[in-house]
Amino acid sequence: MSVSVIARRLTAAAAVATAAVGGLALPAAASGQHSARPHGDVVISSVRYDSPGRDDNSNRSLNKEYVDITNTTRRSVNLDHWTLSGRDGHRYTFRHFRLEGRATVRVHTGVGRDNAKDVYQDRRHEAWDNFADTATLRNDRNRVVDQVTWGRHRGGRH
Repeated sequence: MSVSVIARRLTAAAAVATAAVGGLALPAAASGQHSARPHGDVVISSVRYDSPGRDDNSNRSLNKEYVDITNTTRRSVNLDHWTLSGRDGHRYTFRHFRLEGRATVRVHTGVGRDNAKDVYQDRRHEAWDNFADTATLRNDRNRVVDQVTWGRHRGGRH
């Protein structure tokens, strides 16, 4: 067997193992359903809608509630004026932020100091419903880039 065949088989096995492990949802983390979306370069890669421990609206608790946004390409993407919103109408707008290629930014609910890996909504209350919500990422033209839904919604739909 050639080295390239072995390498391809190992890569395929690693991808299957990663998919299997990635499919295990942690409590209060949205394995969620991505709605029909264009196959974009920037995606909502993870949502933690219920921070561990007590939901006491402390900054520590609020910052354990977050949404991860990932750039799947090699080139950087300017997220200036992109928005992340929930069903209740709350909205976070990215200001002067460039997401590097193959990078992820974590959008925390609470207050903090923005940097290349973490940005903060500066909210004093939870942004995401623990039982059912939808996180929607829109670009600077207000077009839906990605959307993740969790829990039961009206009419019993997921």
